[in-house]
Amino acid sequence: MSAKHSNRRTQALALLEKLEPGAPERVAKNLDDFHCEAAEILLGFAFTDVVAREGIPLKVREMLTVAMLAAMGTGPGQLEFHMRAALNTGASHDEIVEIVLQVAVYAGIPAAMNAITAAKSAFMAR
Repeated sequence: MSAKHSNRRTQALALLEKLEPGAPERVAKNLDDFHCEAAEILLGFAFTDVVAREGIPLKVREMLTVAMLAAMGTGPGQLEFHMRAALNTGASHDEIVEIVLQVAVYAGIPAAMNAITAAKSAFMAR
């Protein structure tokens, strides 16, 4: 079995489907167009090895991911995706708002302003 079609890849894409229906096809194509093992390596690590762990519920993991991406301020596309994923896994509109306000305190107003832009897009997508 090639790395491109491994069980690890399959598990990662299945979890990605839970986060946002339809996302696995887009993400896998993007990564496969870059390199045949990129999805196995990147998604396998992120979604199979870490996010799929049982120690924290998926909703909480997504809320944490939103906070970290918002604080980093370097991945607007990923931030918006994970805001939608948080909503898809049970986080509420109000919880996303509270995360963004918390980001303002610890990461600064510019990070929060960028997160507000992503949140507005994520809310509109629903």
